[in-house]
Amino acid sequence: MPNLSEIFTKTLSLCGVDEYTTKSRWTEIEIYYSHPDRYYHNLDHLEHCYNELVAIKNKLEDWECIKVALFYHDIVYKVTSNKNEEDSANLARLRMKNFSWSKARVERCISHVLSTKWHSYSDDSDSNYFTDSDLSILGNSPSIYSRYCADIRKEYSIFPDFIYKPGRRKVIKRFLEMDRIFKTQYFYEQFEAQARINLSEELSQYTQVT
Repeated sequence: MPNLSEIFTKTLSLCGVDEYTTKSRWTEIEIYYSHPDRYYHNLDHLEHCYNELVAIKNKLEDWECIKVALFYHDIVYKVTSNKNEEDSANLARLRMKNFSWSKARVERCISHVLSTKWHSYSDDSDSNYFTDSDLSILGNSPSIYSRYCADIRKEYSIFPDFIYKPGRRKVIKRFLEMDRIFKTQYFYEQFEAQARINLSEELSQYTQVT
């Protein structure tokens, strides 16, 4: 399993960030992703995405940029908000102020974070790999997918079924109506077929919801 703390530290050192600031930034990330209300969007999710991405790092144009986006893409996550991605991107931009990066590189990183809002096709191939890794859980085995569904339901536990189920059904139908859930050929070949099976099976549980 990857040591996220070490990966983050090495990544920020390459961005010209001093050790003290790096430790502070990592503590912040741990606090956000370890909140007790996070059953899925937590450090395990970061590990999962990292493992998917590191396997294809040779396909990415800017691996360091993708890693920074990974750590910040879900740092703000509130089930009552519809602007988590924007808030996460804003925090990421603030934290990158002391990076030794060009403005264009910072903005590219921000665009990766924002791309996870709709998971639509991007002209930036790195963003497509990034969002595909974020969705790869959908194409895992039925048992893993079932646990994912249970964890998402726990995160939305403040909502009763008559609110949660129609909302979840809408999300599932949006994915199933896409021509391709996974935008890159690599992830498409690995996960597309099983993702559609998993999503269709979950959707069938909500067919009586109006």
